[in-house]
Amino acid sequence: MPWRVPPEEKKAGVRPDPYRVWLSEVMLQQTTVAAVRDYFRRFTDRWPTVADLAAAEDAAVMGEWAGLGYYARARNLLACARAVARDHGGVFPATRDGLLTLPGIGPYTASAIAAIAHDEAAVVVDGNVERVMARLWLVEDPLPGAKAELTRLAGILTPQKRPGDYAQAVMDLGATVCTPRNPACGICPWMAECQARAAGVQASLPRKTEKAAKPVRQGVLWIARREDGAWLVERRAERGLLGGMLGFPGSNWDGAGGDSPLALDWRVIGDVRHTFTHFHLILQVRVAVAPVAALPTRGEFLPHHRFRPAELPTVFRKGFDLATSVLAPP
Repeated sequence: MPWRVPPEEKKAGVRPDPYRVWLSEVMLQQTTVAAVRDYFRRFTDRWPTVADLAAAEDAAVMGEWAGLGYYARARNLLACARAVARDHGGVFPATRDGLLTLPGIGPYTASAIAAIAHDEAAVVVDGNVERVMARLWLVEDPLPGAKAELTRLAGILTPQKRPGDYAQAVMDLGATVCTPRNPACGICPWMAECQARAAGVQASLPRKTEKAAKPVRQGVLWIARREDGAWLVERRAERGLLGGMLGFPGSNWDGAGGDSPLALDWRVIGDVRHTFTHFHLILQVRVAVAPVAALPTRGEFLPHHRFRPAELPTVFRKGFDLATSVLAPP
């Protein structure tokens, strides 16, 4: 993992960089290591310090984040970086309590940075740690109600010496050995102490309260290409779903209504489907070719050489891919 400091470097006195720890932890929220790795490298290559990130343009950061999902994280990322640069001289606070004063940093992220970067004996509990603790201590109460108890139990085991290494080790244990399905108990260092294994119920823990079925929303996506190759796009409002991201005009699915952005001969070419945290989405995609003199009521035409499909959130990229499969090149 590119955000980790290898053991040989630690022995040589190299300390984890709070900026890289923070960036990785924000990216890893509800996202896999495999998905995050390349994003992390691109971000740190382009903005190697928190001051560099604080000085970045919003659109540039949102564009680099595109495809990673949960876009409020990117907005919080910028707000936090700017607070560190403005209020703390470009240096992250060295304690969990100090980190909690920063925008977008909650208890888990503050604990992770404090433990990994500053060796504070903070209790770090992510989903992997919750699973390990539920099995180790045989906690049968379901999540999320059991979260407080699992955090208390994790605190009992958190050491004063090398708490950062310990925190990463338990998270890795949950990710690679004490996995959700088919845990590899035979190679687990806590095999003998695991109460769930002794009871033969390790694979069923942690239990979770059954979630309600996700509702399905429907809407329309208008994708227009001008005769000179420019694409009709709009920058979404800063707050709300996909806030601050580049997208295509749409309606009826995100709380915003609206008619067609241009009086054109729109053609329905199919649907795209996407799942957000709280709902499933089906968007009817309509496409059209606009004359060069067209004046949209929403958004603006972005010249082809400035349009980067990679900066689109996944749901819009799906619509774009469908549109380009039927629109002839300009």
